[in-house]
Amino acid sequence: MLSKVDVVIVGAGLVGSSLALKLGMSGLSVLLMDAATEAEVRRPVEIGDALSVDSFEARVSALTAKSQDLLNDVGAWSHLPHEMISAYQSMFVWDELGTGNIQFDAADIFSSSIGCIVENQRIVNGLHKAMDDCDKIQRRYGTTCKGFEQGTESGNYQVTTNQSDVFQCELLVAADGANSALRQQLGFETREWDYGHHAIVATVKTSHSHSQTAWQRFSERGPLAFLPLPDEHYCSIVWSQESAEAERLMNLEDVAFLSELFRASEGKLGELLEISQRYRFPLRQRHAKRYYQAGVVLIGDAAHTIHPLAGQGVNLGFKDVSVLGDVLLSAREHGVYLGEPRVLARYQRQRMGDNLAMMAVMESFKRIFGSTNPILRLARNHGLSWVGDQAFLKKQIIRQVMA
Repeated sequence: MLSKVDVVIVGAGLVGSSLALKLGMSGLSVLLMDAATEAEVRRPVEIGDALSVDSFEARVSALTAKSQDLLNDVGAWSHLPHEMISAYQSMFVWDELGTGNIQFDAADIFSSSIGCIVENQRIVNGLHKAMDDCDKIQRRYGTTCKGFEQGTESGNYQVTTNQSDVFQCELLVAADGANSALRQQLGFETREWDYGHHAIVATVKTSHSHSQTAWQRFSERGPLAFLPLPDEHYCSIVWSQESAEAERLMNLEDVAFLSELFRASEGKLGELLEISQRYRFPLRQRHAKRYYQAGVVLIGDAAHTIHPLAGQGVNLGFKDVSVLGDVLLSAREHGVYLGEPRVLARYQRQRMGDNLAMMAVMESFKRIFGSTNPILRLARNHGLSWVGDQAFLKKQIIRQVMA
């Protein structure tokens, strides 16, 4: 049986779900599918009677104001438990080798916060809760795209699922993550390289308050971030290390790992008292050479992945959603097929430059702070202190981080 929808989206995570809502709430019919089961996608996260390191998900996102606005516009923000959202007012960045540091403060630009830290699973759950009230969105779990071909009608395509269902649509969207099976299936070429690093993520309890500040230390071995969670003594850590060193750290007992983490953080948050289960994942930079072909478009991590040192990955994905959503709704308003190359080219023009610029900045940071050149060490140390003394420049950087 052939079913008709306007858009098929593969990937029901943060980016795919937010696009489904943006389109569905504006009247387009959407099929959202994911290879995972509904229980896996909408996994509940309990708050519990008392906080502990196990009260938090290991994977979190540092959302900018614009990302928060998008989640609010698509109706998901109100479904998040607001007591579990941690707004932060400051960022403190320092170089392990020397005294160079910068402190950014939201008050410098008359803002209440720079951003907020939210657990990824809570955002996903909020998005799917909002979809429960949108009858323009169908969801299929445990479902993958098995085939994609030109339809019998002009401007239409046919998507065949692994369950032998066939859907006619104007556009297929790949939002299935960094290792996108759909991107590979449809032959999109990428430029990519392995950083040779793994990121270790976990939740820790600290003896000192995080003071609603995001703490980040750069070193030649890799950056370390402490991201403030709702209680002042809990932080989510993201620690990037060379693969062999990450494996050694993962094999340590909790007490030994916390000791290593304390030394790496230079005791900025006092003693480290507890740690949750640790996870690690490989770091790889990847960028699709094109974001679209006739009838298909890539968004989020399926199109681009960057180093997590600035926490901008999900925010770039949400920017993709905002732009692609606006482009598609404009096309529908003007009677143009959604999957036409000229429509999708508008999205690529607006997003590729911004994504490449952010990737270049992240790569520059990694190389500068990973260098053992003594002259570069001295320059970066003085450079941090110099930027810290430039009030106007600091304000511009804060605005860029919040964009």
